Amino acid sequence: MSLSQHLHLRVDQLNFIAAQTLLTIAENLIREPDNTKFQRFKPTNSVIKRELVDRKGTLEYAIELGFRPQVENFQPYYAFHQRHMEDLKIGTQILKDFLHLYQEKDERAMLAKQNEKAIKDAAHEKVKLAFMDDRKTRLRRDEIEKQAREAREAMRQSEGPAEIASTVRPSSPSRSSSVGSPALGEGRVLGETAPPPYEG
Repeated sequence: MSLSQHLHLRVDQLNFIAAQTLLTIAENLIREPDNTKFQRFKPTNSVIKRELVDRKGTLEYAIELGFRPQVENFQPYYAFHQRHMEDLKIGTQILKDFLHLYQEKDERAMLAKQNEKAIKDAAHEKVKLAFMDDRKTRLRRDEIEKQAREAREAMRQSEGPAEIASTVRPSSPSRSSSVGSPALGEGRVLGETAPPPYEG
């Protein structure tokens, strides 16, 4: 297995922040290879411990880049050896590619979430509009029915007195003709044995 393949396998185990930390260390060392400040790091440093030592595969990747454990005055260090400069450059490029792909993947996931939210919002809006349309239709129908009822009631009220007047008019001439005679059934008591007087 080539160094590049080995580094690719290692980088897949990294997370984004750990890869950024490694990339910063590697780029500083490539930019200033003679600066002793960049040639080693303490595993007891809080950021290094959290991002490199405690994360699976990260410290191993630093070793693949050319850092080796050393102890100086009872203080542990990981020091870079200049003979591994080519490994450092290859590993740095792999880290850059990894971070670029990671960011693209993250952006695609974010875009997918935004699209999913937009689709949900559109569906919600569509349901809301359908509900509002249904409500408006129902209100219009209720208004039409109300107007029809009011029109029927108004028609019934306007026809009512005319019908009463028409039923009263035909009976009034017969009444006027028999003004002097009592109407049939008037003045009779049930159970009375005598027939009414005959008027002729």
